[in-house]
Amino acid sequence: MVLLVCIIIAGLSIWTLGIVGSRVTGATARAHGEIIHSAGRRVEIRWSAPGGQRIDTVALAVTAPPVGTRTEVAYDPRDSATVLIPRSTELATVDRAASGVAFSGLVAALILVTAGWQVTSRRRLGGRPGRPMQLRRVQVQSGLLTRSWLELDSPPRWIPVHFDPVLVTLPAPTSVQLHGDPQRRALVAADVDGTWLYPSGPVRINEPRGQRIDSPASPDTLRSAIAYGWRRQLQADAGLLTVAPIVGLLWAFLDGGGVLTWACATVLTAALALWWAALRGSDPS
Repeated sequence: MVLLVCIIIAGLSIWTLGIVGSRVTGATARAHGEIIHSAGRRVEIRWSAPGGQRIDTVALAVTAPPVGTRTEVAYDPRDSATVLIPRSTELATVDRAASGVAFSGLVAALILVTAGWQVTSRRRLGGRPGRPMQLRRVQVQSGLLTRSWLELDSPPRWIPVHFDPVLVTLPAPTSVQLHGDPQRRALVAADVDGTWLYPSGPVRINEPRGQRIDSPASPDTLRSAIAYGWRRQLQADAGLLTVAPIVGLLWAFLDGGGVLTWACATVLTAALALWWAALRGSDPS
C-alpha cells in the first residue's frame, strides 16, 4: 500500500514538473524590475524588457513584499507571457514537485530495504533446529496497538509474533517448536503443527508494557479464527489513522501547499501508519 501511494505521489509530481517545469526552464533571460503594486500574494512589477518598459502581474507563493522592492526578473525570450520573480508560484510548484519525487522515492526505498531485511532474517530461522517448548499466547495492548506474544515461564521470555489465525486456537499452555535461541535477545520463530509464526521483533527479557490480556484456556476454533481478515485488521488499526489528517495539515502549512498537498500527505501518513502497525505485529483478534 505504501509503495502504491509513493508511486501515485511521484507520478503526480513528475506530471507537475512536466507542465510547470517547462515554463520555468524556458525563463532563461534575466532583467531587473520594481514592485509598483502589492496585494496579498499578487504583485505588479515594472521591469526593463528588451522592447522597453513593461508592467506584468505575477502570482507569488508567499505574502507579497512591499511596494518599491527591487527584484530580479526571469522571462522567456520566446514567450512574453512567462515572467517570474523570486518566490513566484511556478517556482514554488516546481520545488514542491521535486521534493515530492525525492521524498516518495526515499520512503519507497525505506520500505523495500525494511521488507528485504524482514524476509531475509525470517527465512534464516527456518534453517535452524527446532526445540519443543511449553508456552502461552498472550495479548498486550499498548496505546492504540495490540500485539500477540508467546510467553515462556522458565526463564521468563516474551516473543512478539505477527498475527496468524492459528494463534487464537492455541490453548494455554501449549507445546510448539521454537527455531532460534529464546535465551538471547534475538529473533525466534515458532512452528505450530506446520504453521509458522514469524517474529515481529526480538525476544524480550522484560514483560512488555501495556494492558495484558491472557488467552483463554478454551481457545477459539480455526473456523472462527479465519474471520480475522483484512477488514478486521483495518478496524483494529483504524485508531492509528486519526493522526493522518493532522499531519497532512501540518505538512501543507509548512510546505505552503493547497488541498492536493494536504491530501497526498494525509494518504501517505495513513499508509505508513498501517505499515508500521503490520511491522509491529498488530493483532486484530
